[in-house]
Amino acid sequence: MVVRYADDLLVLHEDMDTLLKLTGQAENWLSEIGLQFKASKTRFCHTLEEREGQAGFDFLGFTVRQYRVGKHRTHTYRGKPGFKTIIKPSQKAQKRHLAKIREIIRKHRGHAQAALIAELNPVIRGWANYYQTCVAKKTFSRADAQTYQKLARWAAFRHPDKGAKWRYLRYWKRTKGRIDFSDGAAILAKHADTKIQRHIKVRGSKSPFDGDWLYWSARLGRDPSRPPKIVKLLKQQEGKCLYCGLCFMAEDVLEIHHRDQNRANYAYSNLALLHGHCHDQSHSDGVFL
Repeated sequence: MVVRYADDLLVLHEDMDTLLKLTGQAENWLSEIGLQFKASKTRFCHTLEEREGQAGFDFLGFTVRQYRVGKHRTHTYRGKPGFKTIIKPSQKAQKRHLAKIREIIRKHRGHAQAALIAELNPVIRGWANYYQTCVAKKTFSRADAQTYQKLARWAAFRHPDKGAKWRYLRYWKRTKGRIDFSDGAAILAKHADTKIQRHIKVRGSKSPFDGDWLYWSARLGRDPSRPPKIVKLLKQQEGKCLYCGLCFMAEDVLEIHHRDQNRANYAYSNLALLHGHCHDQSHSDGVFL
């Protein structure tokens, strides 16, 4: 099996000799168009057994690895204890993310707390949403703990003459029954607030071109790559545009329409999900639904 994304390539096969043969064929094909594999990123590995001191592989920021488990934990394979495949955020991806958070916090040493929160929130939410389909709950908790340590140092830099308790009470507030990094209005997002949502495979008999709008509209409502607000509106509207009444398709542009024209009012009763062109047409016609 071959998996490709942009210039990243992954080839999966159970036989090493076959992999070596396929690698040679791929190198020959790439050389004809003036390209070649990058030696530092190319390696042969096994998802279960260690090879060159490492089991599993990293791909697109994920670490894919298999672990042996007892016969009562999973199905057996050919009468022997089986294994489970675990996909987690890679160590390199975690280090890059935490380094970015550290850079943002350091850059905002002299800024107001609200400005720091506004800069951090999209970074934290975006990263957590990307990994919410894999085994990442413990990773999210560790990221929150390390973010707290960085913020504590940020507060200490701003108030070197104050005690840790004073700084804690100054920059951490109790909101909704828990302690958050907050100035009373802006609240810092937490990685662990993102719920783990397993990826649901597309049915083998389905295609985006098969005309089954009901299936694909329902699937859009479970798409973890879309913002939660759009997902909820998709479910409320049963996958249909409120302006034209047609079902949304995977390739459609979706836009949120404010019924009262107040873009600051994000109450769900004031929102409607429309096709991009329907949204433009509704404003052109003065139809506010």
